[in-house]
Amino acid sequence: MTAPASTHDGIDADLVTQWITTNVANTAAPFNFEFIAGGHSNLTFRVTDARGREMVLRRPPLSHGLASAHDMAREHRIISALQGSAVPVAPSLGLCLDPVVNGAPFYMMQFVAGNVLRDQHSAERLLTPLARRHAGESLIETMAAIHAVDINAVGLGDLARHEAYIERQLKRWYGQFNAQKTRELGAIDRVHDELRKRVPTQGPATIVHGDYRLDNCIVDDDGNIAAVLDWEICTLGDPLADLGLLMVYWTGPDDESINSGFQATKVPGFLNRQDLADKYATITGRDISQLNFYVAFAVWKLACILEGVYARYVGGALGARDASELEPFKIQVDTLAAHAETLLSQID
Repeated sequence: MTAPASTHDGIDADLVTQWITTNVANTAAPFNFEFIAGGHSNLTFRVTDARGREMVLRRPPLSHGLASAHDMAREHRIISALQGSAVPVAPSLGLCLDPVVNGAPFYMMQFVAGNVLRDQHSAERLLTPLARRHAGESLIETMAAIHAVDINAVGLGDLARHEAYIERQLKRWYGQFNAQKTRELGAIDRVHDELRKRVPTQGPATIVHGDYRLDNCIVDDDGNIAAVLDWEICTLGDPLADLGLLMVYWTGPDDESINSGFQATKVPGFLNRQDLADKYATITGRDISQLNFYVAFAVWKLACILEGVYARYVGGALGARDASELEPFKIQVDTLAAHAETLLSQID
């Protein structure tokens, strides 16, 4: 879904036009800016030039307080480093660090055609049952490719610390939860403490996308992953964290739902969660016997992230809203926190 962009929406059309004309080759003004709806973090715009060339502009949200989560230079560095690797990413076109141009840093990349599957209707309408199966297979193959990247060879070896990924993530998200929380939520505290006691031994560090799911990818009509998007919280660490998070986002035709917000893969043709996990283990040779820990961690982490989203909305990021309109976000956080506690209680 798209809508015309304006300065209020996050685009200063005059200054951004000047920057693109100067810094992005083979473009022709004027440019049409459209906000691409979807997502609660960095803002994404489709930019179409006078000749019909399509590009994408990414910038931080208009209201944000966690600078580390909206580092445009870092995100641009990651997709630039992955170009030429086995990981499909949109070609990068340029980075602007001068906030005078658009109120905040931004970067641009080439538009990649394809489908973003956010709900069951789009999955049924855009993909055949065979393509849906292939989408799951391609999603796992692409995840395995991300985790197989030689981080030193592509220049990302110093992106982050290599060791103690889960411990670092627990500290980060618990700190951000406490910095933004709108009320006390005991389950978040209890799960945090229990997760710290159970952290599995980490193997060699790999790229960890941090938010890897089907609707953060562009899928072609045959189900191939054409590009992986939204690298804003990518880091280095334990690859099984990505797999655990995917288990939360993916609800296959025969799977029990973990999160009601992610149901696109419930329609016939898609694989079930265990099929994806088994395929990952086969491709990578990694031991996934402790996957349930990573799933519990992922549910807890998602609760922390969504509490931050809820806090920003309560703070006016969407403008004036009645409390009842925001209540579903609060309930989702409460539900996820309780579910994480239940999952932990079931691990031997």
